[in-house]
Amino acid sequence: MAKISKNRKAVLAKYNPEKEYSLEDAAKVLKDITFTKFDSSVDLDIRLGVDPKKSDQMVRGVVALPHGIGKMVRVLVLCTPDKVQDAKDSGADHVGLDDYIQKIEGGWTDIDVIICTPTVMAKVGKLGKVLGPRGLMPNPKSGTVTLEVGKAVKEVKAGKIDFKIDKQGIIHVGIGRASFSAEKIRDNAIEMINVVAKLKPASAKGDYFKSITISTTMSPGIAVDKNSIAGI
Repeated sequence: MAKISKNRKAVLAKYNPEKEYSLEDAAKVLKDITFTKFDSSVDLDIRLGVDPKKSDQMVRGVVALPHGIGKMVRVLVLCTPDKVQDAKDSGADHVGLDDYIQKIEGGWTDIDVIICTPTVMAKVGKLGKVLGPRGLMPNPKSGTVTLEVGKAVKEVKAGKIDFKIDKQGIIHVGIGRASFSAEKIRDNAIEMINVVAKLKPASAKGDYFKSITISTTMSPGIAVDKNSIAGI
């Protein structure tokens, strides 16, 4: 019989894997059962009662988390010369066009978000095979294709993220760090869930929220009681 590690024993003493917790209690338990030496990501998994294969049931959107995500977001702005200074002044980590397109074609993707202006999308579109699989392709729906590059950079740096349901009908998104207080984790999770609730497709039938689970990078998932969240 395999031995149970010291950390595993500590987790089981504070957490019941068969129980559904209120979101507030789940956030507190999450901090109690996280033992990593690094500042783990806090992840929210939302399983929806939709069929992502149907175009009218695709759930995708953006959310501005009230407390940010707790990590440095590296932003590349691809734009024409008239927007360069605005992007730099707003805190973009990299700004340019043709030179960065060449770098990306060569395999460089050391960034978290790409923002571009509509005028350069013809050039950026050619990078789809590189950027698409990594979730880096700019999209007007997520606010990453815009003439207001400065505003977009500030929003991303402040905690605005985009999300999309996967093929299994699950939205998986980071909503903070383990070093956040339980209150901040709860607030970010509520904001994320409320935004998803507003995006319910008209054609979706039955229960929209199938399950909600919160976890850190190496912790077990904590089931959240949907009834503990007002408005869903």
